[in-house]
Amino acid sequence: MTQKQNLSCADFTFPLLTHEQSLDLIAMLGFHAVDIGLFEERSHLWPSREFVQPTKARAIRRKLADRGLIASDIYLQVAPDFETHAANHPHAQIRQQARDKFLYTLEYAKECDARHVSALPGAYFAKESRRDSFQRCCDEMAWRVEQAKQAGIPFGIEAHLGSVVPRPRAALRLIKQVPGLTLTLDYTHFAYMGIPDIEVAPLIAHASHFHCRGGRKGRIQCSFTENCIDYPQIIRELHAVEYRGYICLEYVWIDWKQCNQTDNLSETILFRDLLQSL
Repeated sequence: MTQKQNLSCADFTFPLLTHEQSLDLIAMLGFHAVDIGLFEERSHLWPSREFVQPTKARAIRRKLADRGLIASDIYLQVAPDFETHAANHPHAQIRQQARDKFLYTLEYAKECDARHVSALPGAYFAKESRRDSFQRCCDEMAWRVEQAKQAGIPFGIEAHLGSVVPRPRAALRLIKQVPGLTLTLDYTHFAYMGIPDIEVAPLIAHASHFHCRGGRKGRIQCSFTENCIDYPQIIRELHAVEYRGYICLEYVWIDWKQCNQTDNLSETILFRDLLQSL
């Protein structure tokens, strides 16, 4: 069975509550871990505000400890879109700014006692070849892997819609090109495109963190009853590779891809109960 201590819930699942209320609710639901979202302009905690002084991270650690929670992941997104501050941006100055934010994130994670750091891999840019965008992504991810290794914090990227690696085959190619790189694996981005679970399964061996929510073709986020992803089979495959990371219930509530049309509380409870039964 999936143990309670292996499950977490994202603090950005309930954005209409205050951050303190979100943490209260997550603890009330029986979770012992929480994924912290540092999403510029669209989460409780913004990188531009949190990285101002070290005491910000310490305050988060105290808030978590007061509720019996730990930080299972710190997820960095430095802009509301995928291109403006992408890790593989064509302009060197912007890439350096993205590197600086990543270093701040590692320090923040250490101060929070976080178990993992997640980030986006980058995007394709219209004014250059896809090959150049991909190669620059490889270079930047290799640098991040080394920095995370020095900090002693597992690091994974999310292969997602709109990224340089939107499909399983592309994600595997990136993993092979960047030794030590792992995945924050989310099947819903692939389900949205109608990609069957069997094509995603080879990514499981490279996962260091895992996101769970309902997904199906044409809907990156849907209800428990509409979900087409075979999570019982995925859990068996995670056990088979002796996965030791967290499984995060990661419903979001944003005006993108109809992600504001689910009852996040009910769906989180339904998937929590399913995972605990497996």
